[in-house]
Amino acid sequence: MEYIKLNNGVIMPQIGFGTIGLTDEIEANEVILNAINAGYRLFDTAQGYGNEAIVGQAIKNSPIPRDELFITTKLWLADATYEKAKLSIQGSLDRLQLDYIDLFLIHHPYNDIYGAYRALTEFYKAGKVRAIGVSNLYPDRLIDFVKFNEITPQVNQVEIHLLHQQDSAIEIMNKYSVQAQAWMPLARGHKAIFENPYVQGLAAKYN
Repeated sequence: MEYIKLNNGVIMPQIGFGTIGLTDEIEANEVILNAINAGYRLFDTAQGYGNEAIVGQAIKNSPIPRDELFITTKLWLADATYEKAKLSIQGSLDRLQLDYIDLFLIHHPYNDIYGAYRALTEFYKAGKVRAIGVSNLYPDRLIDFVKFNEITPQVNQVEIHLLHQQDSAIEIMNKYSVQAQAWMPLARGHKAIFENPYVQGLAAKYN
């Protein structure tokens, strides 16, 4: 596994395992264990997925030490205010059965994301969250967010894949030392991406 150093020095695995749609406890435990055995160390969930408790139990059952795993979750937009976020962040810690979360993102740029980020910052300073960031934030809003917050987001998780490469957005993120993280990096197989000659060429080149 290769790793990336975030702007606060935290080391994040370069490839992660998304858990959206994983809602059965027995299946989740098996799937996550198989993913760990395959080499995955980053597991991505969200309050909006409705599976934090299931993912947390699977992580608890893992044979891998906690400090070798990197757990990401995301704040749902309905809780994106200062007061609601404080309760919601603690709720994620409780459901995941974790003393700390490696990366906590604001899932969508709606509601009072500045208030929610202040709450995230407090958990970050308390050591209950190792890295904080945003998701789906367009470049103009990201610039504002960086300029008007005490702590620069470590990550902006956005849709990036071969059919949607977001070069200009990534350039802005790099300028402000915000790590771009791709969701849907294989485009979920849409538009026959695996039949694309360029993709097939890359697959052959890198085996």
